Amino acid sequence: MVSRVERWRGGNSTGPDHQFASSSDRHGGQHIMSWTRSEESAVSDDYLRDLSSKIAGLWRFLGRELKIPQQTLDRIGSNNPGDVTAKCYQSLFYWRKDSANPSKQVLENARRAMNIDTEERSDSSLDRQGDHKVHPVTEQQRLASSSEKTGMWRYLGEELHIPKSVLDNIEMKHSREAVNRCHDVLRQWEQTTSEPPRLVLKQAQQKVNEIYTGLEKKLTAALKMTYRKQYDAIQPIPYIRDRLYRIDRIFVEGGVKCLVAGSWERLTSYKDILKDERATLLRVIEGDPGYGKSTLALEFAYDWGEGVKGSPVENVRILIILRLRQLGGVQSIYRAIKWFLLSEENVQVSDIKAVIESCHSVKIILDGHDEYPDRDSEKQNDIRKIVMRKMFQDLNVSLTTRYLPKHYDQSARRYKLTGFDDRARDEYIRKAVVGDAGEQAVRRVKQKLKDNPILSDLCDVPLIFVMFAHMAHEKEDFRKFKSVTEFFLYMISCFHHHLLSKMRDTNVGQMRRFENDHASLDQMAFDGLSKEHQQLSWSEEEVKRQLGDDCCEYYVRLGILIKEEVAAGVEIRFYHKLFCEWFAAHHLARLSAGDWDSSVLEYVHPYDLQYLYRFACGLSQDSSEQLINYLRSLPGGDKFTILCLLEQTGDLKKFVNVVSDLCKKTLKISEDDNKLVQRSTLQLLEIASSHGVPTVCLHLDGCLFEAVTAGGYILLNSGLHVPPSSTLETIEITGKCLDIPEEKMIRLLAYAEKCEKLRKLTFQGKQLLIPVSVQAEKIPPSLKTRTIEVLLLHSLDGLDYNLNLIEGKWVKHGSATARIGDVDLHSGNQDEHEWMVRELTRASAAGIPISCLHLDGCVSEAVTASGNILLNSGLHVPPSSTLEKIEITGKSLDIPEQKMIELLAYAGECERLEKLTLQCLIPLSAVPAEQIPPSLKTRNIEVLLHSLKGLVYDLNLIEGKWVKHGTGTAEVGDVRLHGGNQNEPEWMVRELTRASAAGIPIARVDIDECSAVADQSGSSLALSSQVSLPILSTLQKLEIWDRDRRMDNTEVVGILSYTAQCTAVKELEFVGQILPDRVQGAESTLSTLRSRNVSVTRRVTYSTWKYLNLFTGRWGSHG
Repeated sequence: MVSRVERWRGGNSTGPDHQFASSSDRHGGQHIMSWTRSEESAVSDDYLRDLSSKIAGLWRFLGRELKIPQQTLDRIGSNNPGDVTAKCYQSLFYWRKDSANPSKQVLENARRAMNIDTEERSDSSLDRQGDHKVHPVTEQQRLASSSEKTGMWRYLGEELHIPKSVLDNIEMKHSREAVNRCHDVLRQWEQTTSEPPRLVLKQAQQKVNEIYTGLEKKLTAALKMTYRKQYDAIQPIPYIRDRLYRIDRIFVEGGVKCLVAGSWERLTSYKDILKDERATLLRVIEGDPGYGKSTLALEFAYDWGEGVKGSPVENVRILIILRLRQLGGVQSIYRAIKWFLLSEENVQVSDIKAVIESCHSVKIILDGHDEYPDRDSEKQNDIRKIVMRKMFQDLNVSLTTRYLPKHYDQSARRYKLTGFDDRARDEYIRKAVVGDAGEQAVRRVKQKLKDNPILSDLCDVPLIFVMFAHMAHEKEDFRKFKSVTEFFLYMISCFHHHLLSKMRDTNVGQMRRFENDHASLDQMAFDGLSKEHQQLSWSEEEVKRQLGDDCCEYYVRLGILIKEEVAAGVEIRFYHKLFCEWFAAHHLARLSAGDWDSSVLEYVHPYDLQYLYRFACGLSQDSSEQLINYLRSLPGGDKFTILCLLEQTGDLKKFVNVVSDLCKKTLKISEDDNKLVQRSTLQLLEIASSHGVPTVCLHLDGCLFEAVTAGGYILLNSGLHVPPSSTLETIEITGKCLDIPEEKMIRLLAYAEKCEKLRKLTFQGKQLLIPVSVQAEKIPPSLKTRTIEVLLLHSLDGLDYNLNLIEGKWVKHGSATARIGDVDLHSGNQDEHEWMVRELTRASAAGIPISCLHLDGCVSEAVTASGNILLNSGLHVPPSSTLEKIEITGKSLDIPEQKMIELLAYAGECERLEKLTLQCLIPLSAVPAEQIPPSLKTRNIEVLLHSLKGLVYDLNLIEGKWVKHGTGTAEVGDVRLHGGNQNEPEWMVRELTRASAAGIPIARVDIDECSAVADQSGSSLALSSQVSLPILSTLQKLEIWDRDRRMDNTEVVGILSYTAQCTAVKELEFVGQILPDRVQGAESTLSTLRSRNVSVTRRVTYSTWKYLNLFTGRWGSHG
């Protein structure tokens, strides 16, 4: 029961036009009484909206005055970027919800403390000669000026002639919030100026606005020019520098997923990343090397620069895109913008900072955090602050990376680029490769990809596919490849051939040696990748020192090395990390060919550098055995062992022993595996099958799209097929939300039949929907003779089942006694309901006892025409022959008399049922005894109704009447009826009526904010929830709570008449209403109340009452 103090909102009244209000002093815990007029006290939504529109720019200051936590203000600011009115409204809404006294007076006090005037008035008077002299700058105007163009605070200070030293001190004092700096500038100016204040301030602001507009236009134009130079010169193949493309000619959308509630959901377009309304202000875009992270950033730059309609950056005022690999050692993001985006513009770092802090629409894209030189540094800089959401909290920031940063804001929304599918590859060929060459050219390129199945998964990587497609189109001698290593060898040779064929000078012979002699480059690449913190770029001087000037310039001209301006000067990096891995692999192959120390690979993780290992195994047969053994010693290394094994182009018989060792362990294909890893596992399965190598187990974990297709293959969610294997012994299928209907189950059993050595097929996983039975005549006969086990593991309560292949029924697995405990079904998702109902049905069919089924708030209809309980998910719960107890709760569930009879019939069909427990809207009248199933009477089933305050009723199955359960004395304590919820008052009223009819005392009923009105005869009280409270003959005390409600004489007399008919009532109390001074025309009612000595009181303050004189009908002092 909520205490009176907590519910009290009354006050010290001296007349009918006032109400009592109470607030709790947070420091002393005392109750402070204050008076406000009733029409002024309510803080409505409309009032908050009106106030927000007037003081929007001051929202953060007002929030602090109202004691709203700083972290809450920060979150409100982050959730409403660029909309100060929404920020103000949300902060006021939070205050109203959280405050112990959310009144207008509190807001008024806060405004007075800040000198804020919310009256709307025109500032045009400032322009009238002389009028400014009587208008000094108020605190409100100072705060409003501080909240507009906050980043321009220094310019405003200069316009107001504040000394530079003072401005510097203000900046040091408020290093983070520009709005505070601006506010201090205005305070400083007001203290020192002798000029007419408001006019001077207005003129200064106009000048600052002009400066800002000019700066923003200048920055925007310069940024667009910089981005245009980048997206106008895309080079799909590094060595062909005379053929450049604009980004829109080659950009093709690949797959994008978003992490939602632990699962990756596919997005329809890359545009959804920045349009996603579910996202926080920090977005992390992940992608493996070559998956197009930087290309995506350039596409956003193009959309913004060219004003592409429908783009999420179309209306953005300022777009900042920085390549983090260039920012090593740069502490300030503003300085980075100046150096790398605006280096040719005559604009200061302070100008950039001022514009970004003042602009209401800014988006930032930080590209390549995995290549950021300071990514693992513990030192604080702007990039780290941004990633941790300690800087630019109100701005939209997107971060691209191969892997998650070590330190980042955990509330960030994560996205993943998944590469090219068939549609994207086809679009790229048409759009960027063949151009006007026609369909025949398109088919030729696609055929060459089809001829190279080993590359099909690699070509999911956009970077590789782009190079493959261009080379396949341009080279007639393009051949078939047996491995990825072989393809890279061919591709690199094309690079060299193209460059050398263009060199006409006498240095060709000297340059040609660099094609084969690149050991120094190999070592530099390996040393960079094998560090704890990978080094992906080097100073130009360092590269030339290691390689020599000629070798360095050759690989730069080749396009494999790229020169790039960075903060420290000129650095050289590989065109892409894959090329770095290629050259590093040559060094690793030489290291591991003989005696070697594997500790050099301590930081060379295969999850990050799989191509380094694959290339090294493909380059050297001698090193591959050493590397494969090393990978097998790592946790999860078997997946990469398979990839490396497939790089071998020699006779497969040489490594059948390795295949055999791998197949002695479970081969697992997971939902999280990319298509490349899934394909490699399937290839190993095929190799084992073709060479007669036994495969212990294939585990398919959450990766099934369809159990078995019409063609007889298992279809994975990646689009790959799992063919039957002649040497496979066990198949394990795990996961959730996968539906395998009976038809698919029969196909899966047919698939199992084709796996000649298969001995076991198991299913395991919550919400894995397996049919309750299978038609025995459709089960392949050979499975019955081969004694294959088909198991369903860890069903409800960890129960295991075995499919009887003769009868097609599931039976309990094992000899131990089985029982299912309590099963709870709540109002939730359909998948969970469907799985639980199916498993309950399976247990019942197998004869396994079920202790209890609790249906909590999830029943839509007690019993349907088909005899089942209908859930709100649309699913049906049939009667269970092994169910022992049913509990149905839900105070909004109405079970009329006919449905109650049908529910009892349902209980009769549950052969082992012992108890049916209800807590819902049950008819007050008795159930017709003749319609109660006789079997319930003979089985002595308990039918219980849980009512108010722990009171329980028992349905007498012989007479059909509800009677008090148990032998103890029963009483209903204090009951509160609140007008906010219709369903709960309806249930409470029904149970109060039931208790009254059963003669059970009811201590007190509080009718709270229900606008109770008695009918003409006073025989019931109509409540605002459309529920009527009838006469309660056992009610002892009635309280009516209605704050600020003005009641006339008729309404008061009606409630008195109702009270007089409740024959056990001893006390009636009115709380919070505005009542007439005298009750008239109720002499008979007053006489009845007087004869029973009923006390009728009216609460005036928390500790003061007035009583109704039952002789005169007047309110007087409580005696």
